[in-house]
Amino acid sequence: MDKPGTNDESPPAPSLDPEPPAQEPSAPAETEVKPRRTRARRVRRAILVTLLLLLVPLLAAETALRLNYTGDPADGTYTRDKDAIWLGHAWVDGRKTDADVKALARRLRGTGIRDLYVHSGPLEHDGTLPESAYPKARRLIAAVHRELPGIRVQAWLGDKLASEGPDGLRLERADTRAAVVRSTRQILAAGFEGAHFDLEPLHSGDRHYLSLLDDLRAVTRDRHALLSVAAHQIDPLPAFHSFWGATTGHPKWWSQAYFGQVARRVDQIAVMSYDTMQPLESLYGGYVAQQTSLALEVTPPTTDLLMGLPFYHENRFGHWAHAETVPAAVRGVRLGLSRTDADRARFGLALYVDFAATEADWTAYRKGWTHRS
Repeated sequence: MDKPGTNDESPPAPSLDPEPPAQEPSAPAETEVKPRRTRARRVRRAILVTLLLLLVPLLAAETALRLNYTGDPADGTYTRDKDAIWLGHAWVDGRKTDADVKALARRLRGTGIRDLYVHSGPLEHDGTLPESAYPKARRLIAAVHRELPGIRVQAWLGDKLASEGPDGLRLERADTRAAVVRSTRQILAAGFEGAHFDLEPLHSGDRHYLSLLDDLRAVTRDRHALLSVAAHQIDPLPAFHSFWGATTGHPKWWSQAYFGQVARRVDQIAVMSYDTMQPLESLYGGYVAQQTSLALEVTPPTTDLLMGLPFYHENRFGHWAHAETVPAAVRGVRLGLSRTDADRARFGLALYVDFAATEADWTAYRKGWTHRS
């Protein structure tokens, strides 16, 4: 194509005619417009192709989740009395009284809840834990044993990891991991029957975390206590954590293989199956069904697998309260359990979190999962 404003023909010779001949409209204006139109078409085409490349896989994935939410759960896919609930810090800092424990006991009777994860931290960034963080722990544990025999009280410990920024706990430091182990001995000496860890953001494949779990397991076994962890969700698509990490800097998911490595090192693993970015109940329920199946496939039968239940109501990026509901989560869990391992004994739900739950949440949990009104 000619460049705009150029012509390969030689200019005509000058004329002696005093009145010059009429001139044809010059070509440059026409040739300038054509390339601009061509470029605009190419840009529009490129944008359309890019949108299709992004939207088609997304629509296919969301359609699969919707289909995953169809069908009926198998008979008997209800509580195995292995459920748990996360409790806020008020239970160990003096704000809760014996009367509150009695009310909690009334709330939990007739459910499948066996473990209480009571917030007793957070850990300091160096892995230490001040005793001032849980001053009323012994009183709580004694009251729970009195009002709810058979219910175990675990210390919920966590901290922000320095995996995506300069501040936080650094698992790559051996002295920090050693301090976390000492903090665990300390918390068990205070009377807790287990240690429950929630360290975030924890990237898939972190070998230092696995090393820490090996050291912690030795301590909890020696004390006849439990080691439990809150776990990230599993890749909904192969290697999705790598793609998401490369595009956002925050690889939210774990590979299924890494999830299995963690599950083999603990007594209980609770999937944080909320904050899923799903906009509809049916898609969220299908997502939970998928997560349940993926987790069941790699969790050994000797480890308690618990699926997180959203007992809170927020609207922000990644979480829509109208979509992430208790009924959708319970149905999704039952569908995943039905399709993958309907007879799994060491399986339950973990309710997050006590202080944000409504009566409707408790009713939906009881009717949908415990099969009791």
